[in-house]
Amino acid sequence: MRLGVLFSGGKDSSFACWRAMQHEEVACLISVLSRNEESYMFHTPNIRWVPLQAEAAGLPLVQGETEGREEAELADLRQVIRLAMDRHGIKGVVTGALQSVYQASRIQRICADLDLWCFNPLWHTDPHRYLQELLTLGFRVVITGVFSRPFDASWLGREMDRETIRELEGIARTHRITLTGEGGEYETFVRDAPFFRRRIIVQEARPEFRNDRGAYRIEQARLEGK
Repeated sequence: MRLGVLFSGGKDSSFACWRAMQHEEVACLISVLSRNEESYMFHTPNIRWVPLQAEAAGLPLVQGETEGREEAELADLRQVIRLAMDRHGIKGVVTGALQSVYQASRIQRICADLDLWCFNPLWHTDPHRYLQELLTLGFRVVITGVFSRPFDASWLGREMDRETIRELEGIARTHRITLTGEGGEYETFVRDAPFFRRRIIVQEARPEFRNDRGAYRIEQARLEGK
């Protein structure tokens, strides 16, 4: 089956893309650029670098924009998915949802309206095992946003490794955050993945942190052979 992957550039959508590739044909990536950094549906930090990730993966990208207004942004998502159907003949959509009923239910509704299969390969995956598997498979993940205590500026630009996961597990226990960050506590950017033909090198980035919130804004990046 030809699938389109809802792709934000973060770890969850990237891992879902890889998982889908093990069973079906990924025909394209689908991305929505939100002008609202507080979007209810869409990942926003460094979303403008998704085209470089698509190039690294050797996959076509279908990209749209939204003002990011609650519920209205769903119509924009539907339009982009419809465009992917027309351009690439997709029969299903892949999401990186793990536990978010808000996101999953709305995407499922759009897929049902368009007669598309909705595939959520990470749904209710054990979060500890999932993060460990990311590293084992060779995903290179950078933390690009923090939006909750006790994260501070030192987390911005940090590459996820075994020690990072151990610290995240401790924070999840003491501060009741979601270990995977699906509650919006932190955001990520994938520099390399098993399905990337080339890896991404971040050449310049600007960290910003204020009032317990911060972003690692990538200013310049390039592709490098593997």
